[in-house]
Amino acid sequence: MEDLQRLYPIGIQTFSKIREGNYLYIDKTEYVYRMTHSASGYMFLSRPRRFGKSLLTSTLHSYFSGRKELFRGLAMEKLEKEWVEYPVLHFDMSTAKHADKEQLLQELNLKLFGYEQIYGRLDEEVNPNQRLMGLIKRAYEQTGKKVVVLIDEYDAPLLDVAHEPKILDVLRNIMRNFYSPLKACDPYLRYVFLTGITKFSQLSIFSELNNLENISMDEPYAAICGISEDEIHSQMKEDVDELAKKLEVTSEGALMKLKENYDGYHFTYPSPDMYNPFSLLTAMEKGKIGSYWFGSGTPTYLIKMLDKYGVEPSEIGRKMAAVEDFDAPTERMTSILPLLYQSGYITIKDFDKELDLYALDIPNKEVRIGLMKSLLPHYVGSKAPETTTMVAYLSRDIRNGDMDAALHRLQTFLSTIPQCDNTKYEGHYQQIFYIIFSLLGYYVDVEVRTPRGRVDMVLRTKTTLYVMELKLDKDADMAMEQIDLKNYPERFALCGLPIVKVAVNFDSERCTIGGWKILNA
Repeated sequence: MEDLQRLYPIGIQTFSKIREGNYLYIDKTEYVYRMTHSASGYMFLSRPRRFGKSLLTSTLHSYFSGRKELFRGLAMEKLEKEWVEYPVLHFDMSTAKHADKEQLLQELNLKLFGYEQIYGRLDEEVNPNQRLMGLIKRAYEQTGKKVVVLIDEYDAPLLDVAHEPKILDVLRNIMRNFYSPLKACDPYLRYVFLTGITKFSQLSIFSELNNLENISMDEPYAAICGISEDEIHSQMKEDVDELAKKLEVTSEGALMKLKENYDGYHFTYPSPDMYNPFSLLTAMEKGKIGSYWFGSGTPTYLIKMLDKYGVEPSEIGRKMAAVEDFDAPTERMTSILPLLYQSGYITIKDFDKELDLYALDIPNKEVRIGLMKSLLPHYVGSKAPETTTMVAYLSRDIRNGDMDAALHRLQTFLSTIPQCDNTKYEGHYQQIFYIIFSLLGYYVDVEVRTPRGRVDMVLRTKTTLYVMELKLDKDADMAMEQIDLKNYPERFALCGLPIVKVAVNFDSERCTIGGWKILNA
């Protein structure tokens, strides 16, 4: 690595700024060439937030603006023989988040006004769709070149109101009106590209734009956003070595930590392993592993939708589903799956060709822990500092193999939580345990099937597998009898770890653990 400190483009989404500022750029220009030379001139790409969609859109902007000098040393330099400058209309809709009807119209007015200063406007053009159509036609006439339209985060104005049908309808109609000229202006258009997080149906947003090709799950574009394992090895080897020094581990150890925390995304199958670029680059810059992507945005709409669909924390991952069930238009959702998938909280892990079903799960440790931290306040009130401290100490108890101390700590903690309506059923405590044990970074599962019934909870650490039976207003002896009667440990005999039986009784009056029993299997 050079003596000069490596610059990482954290939060920089402008291609020209990255290239002119000598920031690290993972070369995606081969994909840009493929996109712009395919049969389709209208494309849509869905990826989670902070996954590089805006940078990709900016790269397209620079390419269509004929800025050859920015692509020196990249794949595009060898691929493109004819550099043509086209008029580009680039709309970033992320500035229209949290907007009501009037604010959204004002945002569109501002965006259109900027280009009207270049290409002019007719008095007759009043509504956003009329003004966009006028812009496209005049840009074509004045330059003699077909027009490129780039719309980044097209769904940003709609995301926050996805759970409010009446407001969603109003804002969706405004956006549909704005996008409507794209089909009618086809003779004047060279290329149209839209990005977003969610997949609102073509009918509801893009009106008659039925020639829009959705490349989100196309295998040739699987690695178009994010950073692949190959790209880390080929373009970031020195960065990994530098991080390893700061973490005081080997380069292989640093790679393992990066993989555990930020890898695991797949947007089709088969697909290379994709890393979250925001988290990966932030870890490189700060020299430590942290929860960067999840910490960069509170998923309030996600929490509301989980409530709406009655989804428990333990139900978020490990699902088998047909593609139409999770890559469905957001406003036609019959389950939380499409929102979880499109937002990046679950991803594709495997594919069963025979059944045509995808295995979906939480991508990595960062997302799992971030999700559970967001959900925990809903179960234990807003005792954030106390909760964080308790989880830290609990982690040490479990790491030391001291389940007795861990349950003592949980008993004390739960007894400080204000009583609430939903503490009168066993499932409430099961979910609290699931969230807290997930925060420790261990494998945890609920309602695990065995030949003779279901185990309430299984917790697997590096040294021990805990088989746990939970009861409400009974006693720990009764819970232990059930474990023995149904011989739950037998199901896990081949796991290669010592098995410990844990029986726990919850006291609904005191809203905490009443008693417990721990025995080796």
